[in-house]
Amino acid sequence: MKKVLVLNCGSSSIKYQLYDNNYKTLVEGLIERIGESEPRLIHEKNGKELKRDVKVKNHKQGIKLMLELLHDDEWGAIKRVTEISVVGHRVVHGGQMDKSALVSDVALGYLEDFQILAPLHNPHNITGIKEAKKAMPTVPQVMVFDTEFHQTMPRKAYMYGLPYQFFDKYAVRKYGFHGMSHKYVSLRSGELLKKRKPNVITCHMGNGVSLTAVKNGESVDTSMGMTPLEGVMMGTRTGDFDPSVLQYLVKRYKKKYDELFEIANHKSGLLGISGVSKDMRVIHGRAKKGNERCKLAKEVYCYRIAKYIGSYAVALKKVDAIVFTAGAGMNAPYLRSEICDYLKIIGVKLDERKNKKAIGKEAIISSNDSKIKVFVIPTDEELMIARQAVDVISK
Repeated sequence: MKKVLVLNCGSSSIKYQLYDNNYKTLVEGLIERIGESEPRLIHEKNGKELKRDVKVKNHKQGIKLMLELLHDDEWGAIKRVTEISVVGHRVVHGGQMDKSALVSDVALGYLEDFQILAPLHNPHNITGIKEAKKAMPTVPQVMVFDTEFHQTMPRKAYMYGLPYQFFDKYAVRKYGFHGMSHKYVSLRSGELLKKRKPNVITCHMGNGVSLTAVKNGESVDTSMGMTPLEGVMMGTRTGDFDPSVLQYLVKRYKKKYDELFEIANHKSGLLGISGVSKDMRVIHGRAKKGNERCKLAKEVYCYRIAKYIGSYAVALKKVDAIVFTAGAGMNAPYLRSEICDYLKIIGVKLDERKNKKAIGKEAIISSNDSKIKVFVIPTDEELMIARQAVDVISK
C-alpha cells in the first residue's frame, strides 16, 4: 500500500503528515524551534502523543529525525522509504507557476528568484524541498502552491492600477495566498449546502488573515495581493494602507524603506495598534479589562474583515454561505459575532447560542431565518496538498 507524505517547512519548524492511499492520517507531527533554544518534537499516532526535547540544529537534521520516527516500530508507519509514493511540499508563493508541479532544478531556480515576494516563507519551503530530495532521492517530490487556487481570478480582480508594462514585464499583479485552506473549506461548505459549486466567502483568520470570494467553486477575488501584506489587518501585518505613507516617512523622517517594510510585516497589525500582542486571545482579555488600545485593535480587525465580506458579496451577487476557519476563525465566537453584526445589511443573522458553542469544531452558526448561512469549518491544508501531489504524479 503506497503512502503520501506532506511536508510544510517554516523558518524554524517542520510540520509533517503521512496518509495512506485513502487519505487516512497514519502519523503526524511537528518539530519546532529548529536552530533555537530547546527544540521540541510533538508526534502523534492513533491518538497517542509523543512529546520530547530534541537536538535539531537545522532542517537536514529535522527531516532525518522525522524519517527515523516514520520507520519506528512503535511510532512509525513504514518499513522502508519506498513505501512513500510522493512527497507533497507546501510552497507559499508560486509566482506565475499556476499549477502544482514535480520538483526540478529549473522550478527551484525560478522560485529562488521569486522568493523576495514571500521572504517569511519561500526560502524555508525551498530548504525543506532540497533536504527532502537528498534524504529521499528515489521518491517523487511535488510542489503545491498557496497561490494556485487563485489562478482562476479574472483580470479585473488581479490587475493593479499601474501602467500595464508593470504586469507585462515584471509580473506585478495580485496572486493571493492560503489557497489550499480556501479550497478545502469551500469544497466542504458545498457538501454542507448540498451544492457542488457554491458561492461562498471564505475567511481564513490565523496570524495571517485572508478572505476569498468563491464563485461556482472557483476563486474570483482574494484579499492578499502580490505578497501576503495586502488585505485585511493581521497579527503583525498592516493590510491595506496608502503607499504614500512610506514616501512620507522616508522623506520627512529619514526612515529607510527596508526598515519600514520590516515594520509593515512584523511590527504592525494587532501587535502594532495594541502594543501588547499579536495574539487575539491576549488582546481580547486586555480589552475586557479596559485597555483602550486593545479595544481599538479588535475593532479595526473586525471592521476591516466585515468590509471585505461586504465587497465580496457585491462581487458574487449571490452568496450561499460565509465560512470562518483557522485559529481565530474557529475559536473566537466574540470575533464572529462582532464581524457578523456589520453584515445584517446583507441579511446575515447569527444564532448566538450556536455561535458560542462552536469552538474548534464544524458547525452552522447562523439562525434559521438568516438569508446567508454562516459556517465554522476546520481547515485541512495538508489533505489538499496530499491530493494535489497524488494528482500530479498520476498524470
